[in-house]
Amino acid sequence: VKIILCYNMLITDHNQTHVSVSGLTYKARRELHKAARRFLEVSSRILLRPLDEHLSHMDADPHEVALWVLLKRACSANRTTRLSAVQELAQNHHWHDYQYQTAAQAIDQRTALGLARTSQVDQRFFLSPPVLPWGGLWCFGGNGLPYAQSLTSVPSEKVESFCLQALVQHSKSHCNHIVANGGLQLLQRVYQLRRDSPKIQRNIVRIIGNLALNDSVHQAIVQSGWVPVLAEMMQSPHIIQASHAARALANLDRDTVKEKYQDGVYVLHPQCRTSQPIKADVLFVHGLLGAAFKTWRQKDCDPTEEEKAAGASEDYTECWPKSWLAADCPNLRVLSVEYDTHLSDWRAKCPVENQRMSLAYRSRELLKKLKSAGVGDRPVVWVSHSMGGLLVKKMLLDASRDPDMRELMKNTKGVMFYSVPHHGTFMAEYSVNVRYLLFPSVEVRELCRDSPALRDLNVNFLNMAKDREFNVLSFAETMPTTIGPMIKILVVPTQSADLGIGDLVQVDVDHLNICKPEKKDSFLYKRSLQFIQDALKGYTSH
Repeated sequence: VKIILCYNMLITDHNQTHVSVSGLTYKARRELHKAARRFLEVSSRILLRPLDEHLSHMDADPHEVALWVLLKRACSANRTTRLSAVQELAQNHHWHDYQYQTAAQAIDQRTALGLARTSQVDQRFFLSPPVLPWGGLWCFGGNGLPYAQSLTSVPSEKVESFCLQALVQHSKSHCNHIVANGGLQLLQRVYQLRRDSPKIQRNIVRIIGNLALNDSVHQAIVQSGWVPVLAEMMQSPHIIQASHAARALANLDRDTVKEKYQDGVYVLHPQCRTSQPIKADVLFVHGLLGAAFKTWRQKDCDPTEEEKAAGASEDYTECWPKSWLAADCPNLRVLSVEYDTHLSDWRAKCPVENQRMSLAYRSRELLKKLKSAGVGDRPVVWVSHSMGGLLVKKMLLDASRDPDMRELMKNTKGVMFYSVPHHGTFMAEYSVNVRYLLFPSVEVRELCRDSPALRDLNVNFLNMAKDREFNVLSFAETMPTTIGPMIKILVVPTQSADLGIGDLVQVDVDHLNICKPEKKDSFLYKRSLQFIQDALKGYTSH
């Protein structure tokens, strides 16, 4: 338009000044016609591509133009282009509320998941979960639950917790039924109502993570409003909460994650999208009565007045592999696994399925889960505590005999044992309660001193290890552990903690604290870190 106006002004000026050189007038008019034609062609292309880079030359708010350009790039068919655009979107924090709302309505499912898995993303990028209707059966148990509650003193929160634990077990095999029957909306309702119960929220997100293993229900999960909920939970200062959300989002994000994290397999680092290549894996396996997070917490201690004044207690971590190891070795993937264990089958959730408690069964199941998570595709170091070390030995033996799992054995670079009873433990012969002696669990029976199964496992592992090139480090406790009123025992004596190969280090702590460093500069952590770095030499450099 400006060119056309200039053209008319030139013609007017020409007529007014009566230019006598007709050749010059004709030439000027011809060039102006060409310029106007080119301008119209460019304008038409801009109108056909309103989000193109040409917008940056138009008279508009540069921030808004940049937003639309990035939104278009985020939908690009080129993977590199869209990943870069999502990263740039998440790094911008200067837009207005209405611009974030516009973006939230414009982004597609893939972009929303990418933003949710980006560190420190602004929550305004996500639409609020859809409002749920108040009618219908929005509770576990249907109409019969209120009547049942009138006959018992069990609080509704405990009933919900039991129902959620059942859904955790069934969510992997019945995901389509759960989704088809409004399970996603019901879980959303309970999640919002139980914001004061982290345990219930974790179980709900654990179910979502299990459902996300099935690609066919991803769209339903996104449409039911779970992405903003998971994105918010990912930014929780509590490592356990954030790790549950990270697992669910990783299973949903098929654009950057090829692995699938089965129930009980948690990524401690990296939990967000990263452009930094992952060069090796470190896998943590807990022991009897342990868990994926609590086993690996910092040692519990009462800070002195000086430490309180210095704010030392604020640095306490509920999972040192996440807080410390990830910072020292950022190009490693840090995983932790979880499985149920019991001292007695009186306390087991399903006593009729005792075969599921054996080392052999657990080894087969965990190997399947780890293969799904891509463990074995790159160098790996195993870190285990107590009975978890026996499980690691059994898994490595099974992997060495399975053609489909041999890469896992081949890529094993190191195994670290924290008070692992290679030759059994006195703990299996003691009990706080007599019922444990009358009906001990499978795990406890397998830990008896001089057990034939343990002896065979150790002999076979040592024979296998002689032909492999991986480092071994064993820590042994030297202080007794309190297991009941007036009962203190050395759970795993040094003789039992000595595998027979590799280095053996004695530490003045009890069985529970052998895997819990007191602080980052403690001997226990520094020696563990050194072992991991030595075993993965060339893979852990910054």
